[in-house]
Amino acid sequence: MINTYLGYQLVSRDMAKSLARVEKQPMVERDTAYYLENITKVKSIDAFMADDKLFRYAMKAHGLEDMNYAKAFMRKALEGGIDDDASFANKLTDKRYYEFVETFNFVRHGETATVFTKAQQGTVDKYVRQTLEEDQGAQNEGVRLALYFERKASEITSFYSILADGALSEVLRTTLGLPDAFATGDIDKQVAYFEQRVDIEDFQDPEKLDKFLKTFTAMWETKNPSSSAQSAMSALFAQSVEYGLSTNLMLTIQSMRR
Repeated sequence: MINTYLGYQLVSRDMAKSLARVEKQPMVERDTAYYLENITKVKSIDAFMADDKLFRYAMKAHGLEDMNYAKAFMRKALEGGIDDDASFANKLTDKRYYEFVETFNFVRHGETATVFTKAQQGTVDKYVRQTLEEDQGAQNEGVRLALYFERKASEITSFYSILADGALSEVLRTTLGLPDAFATGDIDKQVAYFEQRVDIEDFQDPEKLDKFLKTFTAMWETKNPSSSAQSAMSALFAQSVEYGLSTNLMLTIQSMRR
């Protein structure tokens, strides 16, 4: 098995080709064809949620696959829209829900909500990228983490947002050589430590971000040698690294904002 750094480079250095390979996977082709053929027929929240295949595709595209079961929760988010600052989606710290509602904004656009590019090809592009990351994670979780951080980097505005995301914080701790136990410490103290060690604006600079991820992949490989990657991955899946906002941290951060 190739090491984490090389695995990440092979995917990221020609992302267009990497994504094209995913698009050609039979299951991806089939599910995408169904989505594009049927999404514009959806004229309401009820119709959207009634077609489980469409709904699951859209959820996975937005990194919400693990919430497929929570239809009442997602309905509440969709029915509240995002135009009202007090809406359910706007109150949630995890912006994946806001982005989902923004893409399928039936409250604002009514029956025309699915005619926009973001609800069609835009969602397909997200689905393909999500699938790419999951496929890489099945071989080497470190590669998936690096790809995820790369994708989310432009959205990072504070260390609090990193700490609220299990995968992003895993990358940051690994890069800095911190033990997992560090994550159990006081949130404000963690942020203060990170601010002394990392310039968060570096994540907006492609060259500096690449250097950061090179360090991460090297550190990950040290902790999880590729020769024993299967056992390392088994342990990680058992720990269930969260991609997206940790529920406990979401509640904590929201309470701090009151």
